[in-house]
Amino acid sequence: MPDNFRTLVVVNPKSAGGTVEKKWTEIARTIADNFGPFEHRHTKGPGDAARVAREGIAEGFELIVALGGDGTISEVANGFFEDGKAIGGAALGVLPFGTGGDFRKTMLISKELAASARALRGKKTRMIDCGRLDLTRPGGGRETRYFVNIASFGIAGLVDELVNTSSKALGGRASFLIATLRAQLSYQNQRVRLVLDDGEPEELLINNVAVSNGQYFGGGMHIAPNAEVDDGLFDVVTLGDFSPLELVLHGMRIYKGTHLTLPKVKVRRAAKVEAWPVTPGDEVRLDVDGETPGALPALFTCLPQVLPFKVNES
Repeated sequence: MPDNFRTLVVVNPKSAGGTVEKKWTEIARTIADNFGPFEHRHTKGPGDAARVAREGIAEGFELIVALGGDGTISEVANGFFEDGKAIGGAALGVLPFGTGGDFRKTMLISKELAASARALRGKKTRMIDCGRLDLTRPGGGRETRYFVNIASFGIAGLVDELVNTSSKALGGRASFLIATLRAQLSYQNQRVRLVLDDGEPEELLINNVAVSNGQYFGGGMHIAPNAEVDDGLFDVVTLGDFSPLELVLHGMRIYKGTHLTLPKVKVRRAAKVEAWPVTPGDEVRLDVDGETPGALPALFTCLPQVLPFKVNES
């Protein structure tokens, strides 16, 4: 059993289409049986998980566990930062229970609740990188947020919007696949300017650009198969001027992680990425761990090994 460290589970009751809220008694019993004693707090709405996590750290909890999907994990990770700095004093843990489930794949966390709860036992942590994103809010103005998995721009922003406004009854992979196919019917590839690590600006016609700390996004797409969460660098994967037919033909290669050799795919590594639309006023939407907080212009900065992450000791 855990050696007397205080644990707070941050629960998104709306995860998995509301399943968490309906089955919380059963879920809590499974966690307790496989992990041990814990406290929990339910979030009250979008963005609330960061507040709950930050308050938990201030109260002396040593392990803050995100229970939900990739959006919940991202929000809880934001609670580990305040005034632009990492707070310290606690580790982040994950109990996957949501639509996407992409970050858990990189971190080799079981999708089974009992197994992922057992994996949180013990004291071992791994210091991982976190992305800082300075973005443009809808309607203007700037906002700073943090991400542990992948932030991207292009068609993925539209895909997220379609996923988050539709039923998720078919599960994560199917929901994202259907939304991707729908998005391809209306999305027009966009021109952006991109600067990596203070290099020369380049103009690109893109379908999507993934600024990757983790390896998976979009319900199981292995978009950045060589990304490492603790190397101090993003893997920047650019999908260029793909047509809808080309994306259909090569779609399975993206899921398998074998797309990097395609002529219209470019992979580079950088600690800082700046991007903005070529055409002023053009809305190039962001996807941040499955959520759509805003659009370009944006600045992505890799913060090396700032976040203690609870790992399986077995």
